Amino acid sequence: MSASARVPASATCVIAGGGPAGMIAGLLLARAGVDVLVLEKHADFLRDFRGDTIHPSSLQLLADLGLAEEFAQLPANHVTGVEFPSEDGTSVRLVDFSRLRHPYPYIAFAPQWEFLDLLARAGEREPRFTLLTEVEATGLVRGAPGGEDASTGGATAGTIVPADQVTGITYRDHRTGGTGTITARLTIAADGRTSVLREDAGLPMIDIPVGFDVWWFRIPARNADGTPIEVGETLLPRSSPDGSLFILIPRGDYVQAGMLIPKGSDAARRAEGIEVLRSRVASAVPDLAGALDSLTLEDVKLLNVAANRARRWWVRGFLAIGDAAHAMSPVGGVGVNLAVQDGAAAANALAEPLRTGTVRDSDLARLQRRRMVPTVLTQAAQRGPAALISEALSAGTGLALPRRVAEVFRRVPALSAVPAYLVGVGVRPERVRPARAHRARTRR
Repeated sequence: MSASARVPASATCVIAGGGPAGMIAGLLLARAGVDVLVLEKHADFLRDFRGDTIHPSSLQLLADLGLAEEFAQLPANHVTGVEFPSEDGTSVRLVDFSRLRHPYPYIAFAPQWEFLDLLARAGEREPRFTLLTEVEATGLVRGAPGGEDASTGGATAGTIVPADQVTGITYRDHRTGGTGTITARLTIAADGRTSVLREDAGLPMIDIPVGFDVWWFRIPARNADGTPIEVGETLLPRSSPDGSLFILIPRGDYVQAGMLIPKGSDAARRAEGIEVLRSRVASAVPDLAGALDSLTLEDVKLLNVAANRARRWWVRGFLAIGDAAHAMSPVGGVGVNLAVQDGAAAANALAEPLRTGTVRDSDLARLQRRRMVPTVLTQAAQRGPAALISEALSAGTGLALPRRVAEVFRRVPALSAVPAYLVGVGVRPERVRPARAHRARTRR
């Protein structure tokens, strides 16, 4: 098939994937004067299992971009802490974001499609930013035909492009059925944890075992008679008497519920029937018992949990970021925020090389070293809680803080700021350089 008429033949930078990493990188590069093309294979951003947590570090980044007020208009609620059950039957606040010395001492829960739509609207205001939906990157292009100059493919004019250098992508336009190629100085894979481009680049992966999956469903914050249920502003990990584990996220008029199940047990759990699930939720959270009559198994979606990272994030002319470079477990809800930080770091580091046409291997290697540190440390911090979750699910014991640990946090509540900082701010949060935080409309 011929190339799609609506897809340009070249761009300075082409980004595959319109998730948090790709959209932040594209917006910042465009504001820095780089012609950017972002490809999103879906028609919109509405998806199951989009992470909805926007942490303080990402909220600060939005403020740097001048988007804080616009974000504040989104349908979101703020969570200020996480309480855990204790062995003595009470609960203790283990994580308290309100203790952070930060402009945004909370986690904002906003539908990710709303967050991405915000970034897309900001991109529309940038003359160098183009977002094309229903266009899917299908593979990488390497070298240049006949060894010719490919000035948009990572080299400056008059340079012979090495045969192994990535110089763009192949694509399929799902709207028109057309296929074609796009050449670019740099190709960025932000196409998720099953990244086609990462596979084509041959980047070796490190897999991290995770022993659980998640059932994801919504519970109305109203009883069957219409009376409201108070859900508060605290994350509520809960256990049922049979050892089932739940993470409950207050979302105003509903509760987003995640039931943690042993990996690979989806079919067996569904065979038990909806009444078993309703009973488990009601026994773990009696306050929600009156809101479960409408819950069906069709409402329950499976999140197949995976954790990994690429040993190397780049090859010449190509870079992977976000989930394409590192899939995170859901512990702490940090995946979105690491992706946002990756996108900001990539734009900070590569805007000038892209403008001058001199993106070097050393630029990409330096960026990986910078972002590998928070990736490795965050995944290491996730492994302990993930192992405890897997053990609790296997034993059917539920989760509970040891009495001594709970007592320490009750006596010294300021300790709850430590995990709040590690989760909410994290290792090496990125900031937008002031000169690139505002529109570059005059640059053409």
